[in-house]
Amino acid sequence: MIPYGRQEITDEDIAEVEKILRSDFLTQGPTVPKFEKGVADYCGASHAIAVNSATSALHIACLALDLGPGDLLWTSPNTFVASANCGRYCGADVDFVDIDPKTYNMSIDSLSEKLIQAEKTGKLPKVVVPVHFAGQPCDMIAIHNLSKHYGFKILEDASHAIGASYDNIKIGSCKHSDITVFSFHPVKIITTAEGGMALTNNKVIAEKLLRLRTHGITNDKTKMEERPKIEIWNYQQIDLGYNYRMNDIQAALGLNQLKRLDKFVKQRHEIADYYNVKLKSLPLTTPWQSPNVYSSYHLYPILIKPNYILQLQKLVYNELRKNGILVNLHYIPVHRHPYYEKLGFNKNDFPISEKLYQEIISIPMYPKIQNQHKEYVVETLKKAITKYDKN
Repeated sequence: MIPYGRQEITDEDIAEVEKILRSDFLTQGPTVPKFEKGVADYCGASHAIAVNSATSALHIACLALDLGPGDLLWTSPNTFVASANCGRYCGADVDFVDIDPKTYNMSIDSLSEKLIQAEKTGKLPKVVVPVHFAGQPCDMIAIHNLSKHYGFKILEDASHAIGASYDNIKIGSCKHSDITVFSFHPVKIITTAEGGMALTNNKVIAEKLLRLRTHGITNDKTKMEERPKIEIWNYQQIDLGYNYRMNDIQAALGLNQLKRLDKFVKQRHEIADYYNVKLKSLPLTTPWQSPNVYSSYHLYPILIKPNYILQLQKLVYNELRKNGILVNLHYIPVHRHPYYEKLGFNKNDFPISEKLYQEIISIPMYPKIQNQHKEYVVETLKKAITKYDKN
């Protein structure tokens, strides 16, 4: 079986994890802050808060931006459900902005038009969540400029994009956003088994994120309320928070993986270059890259030439999986899921995202994919398309 993505774990990774298992601190020790500092320094951000998943990071990021009932969050339909669910967790309403047909990221034209209409009706978003799909950064300058005019906060969902750059600036720097979120799931660029992180340059936001990931508790005396001096108060709960901590075992793995981050991204580019050449002659579309970005290539999505009568995409998808290539589909548009349909969204609300869903397949992309496996993917894909596409 050839998966669409997978982790790379070395003996050194295992040794670093073993050190923690033999140490005094399995959790709430010194390794999590080291990992946070490592990622913050790499990205050029002032603060990093590690949590147990990117979903948790998105949730507390929304809370730290004061999103709540009566507010609106906008995001892309072409994403995992967590990019939208984080708003619902806070009691906010959620809406979507259709995507650009070349990058598959949030369309700046669609966002601009939607904001114009929202201003007229008094329904502007409080938070906009651009998603760096497949590792390719969104047009963050354009989104940031719109935020200055319309007053919304920007939460970058960079779950796919650690190691990527926009205008030669690392994603995670938060130069054009209030908070950036990373994922460290095993199929992502680096892994902590499960885990996520929120980065920001705002000290107040960082302090709130720290409290929210740990039950809303602080031991900072300057934040604690006065209590009788005869009593011992070495911590206080001052917010309603959550148990979203990352443990030191996970952080040790992440910290060691961080050393190889640039290498991983370089290897992903080499695989993308291979596919770009080998798939050029086939009736499909390979990923287009904006000239001012450097993708981390979490995914390599191809678009199968539309043939809706034959359901060509589904036939090719099933053929590849039947032959041991575990391709995936990124994504079923969020608004198409039953939960969001019950909120009033319909199939044709975001036509470019819908069209993408009918054509896209993610083929294997991970640093340690063997040459013979890449060749097998290409040859099997050619055979599948030839078998079913008679036009």
